[in-house]
Amino acid sequence: MANRTVKDAATVKGTNPQYLVEKIIRSRIYDSKYWKENCFALTAELLVDKAMELKFVGGVFGGNIKPTPFICLVLKMLQIQPEKDIVIEFIKNEDFKYVRALGAYYLRLTGTALDCYKYLEPLLNDYRKIRRQKRDGNFELSHMDELIDQLLHEERVCDVQLPRIQKRSVLEENNELEPRTSVLEGDLLEEQDGSSDEEPEQVVEDRRRVEREKERERDRKRHRSRSRSRDRRERRRGDSQERRSERRGDRDGRDRKRDKDRRDDRDRRDDDRDRRDKRSGGGGGGGKDDLSVDETNKLRAQLGLPPLK
Repeated sequence: MANRTVKDAATVKGTNPQYLVEKIIRSRIYDSKYWKENCFALTAELLVDKAMELKFVGGVFGGNIKPTPFICLVLKMLQIQPEKDIVIEFIKNEDFKYVRALGAYYLRLTGTALDCYKYLEPLLNDYRKIRRQKRDGNFELSHMDELIDQLLHEERVCDVQLPRIQKRSVLEENNELEPRTSVLEGDLLEEQDGSSDEEPEQVVEDRRRVEREKERERDRKRHRSRSRSRDRRERRRGDSQERRSERRGDRDGRDRKRDKDRRDDRDRRDDDRDRRDKRSGGGGGGGKDDLSVDETNKLRAQLGLPPLK
């Protein structure tokens, strides 16, 4: 019962919110000591206190897949599904950076593409240092803007597969999202002289042109890869046909050689038979049984028989 999602929870991406975390990690979290001691009967109000106690971010670590407190609280938020206003307050919290990281991670899992770009992109200006636990259990130094950039662009963060979201360029083309202007870009524009009103528009156009060129380059690469794969398939098909024809030719050659050997053996046996017949058949004397008349009479005389006439 303690591991079930609340009854009035809405589905996220068409499934149970807790199913956004893989089953093996989810089961490890349920069996962990932190989940049993600190996440039991936890409400949205009490969750804030637990989030303020976080000291680092991370997914799972160690050979036996131990979950971190950060990923345990993420699963607890998926289970109780707090209100969107609470999640937004987590993100806007500037005093506790790990509370902000927890809210940003939860919004990336459950929010729409518009909400992710709207509430997470401003956090790219947060350059505070954060501790992050790696898969081997060691810690590394990172920054808040690095974590937010990974949430927006990578497919897997903290050992959890993130749901897919639309690209920012698609939302900009559909006029659902305004083009993003970097803080550094604004500082550079302030330093430039002359046409201060026209320069931002030119920069935006240049950025859009660069993005379109990148998209075209990616399309060309995909087309080349498909062409190469098609050529490889055709070469394999041609090679297989050549091998089949070679095997067929070798088989025909073996059949012809076998027939020729059989004919040679048959001719050889016929020649041997003819020679034996010539030696044994009547051919003008000289045989063992061909005796002269005198020799026959001598033999008959020895036997007491009358001579031949």
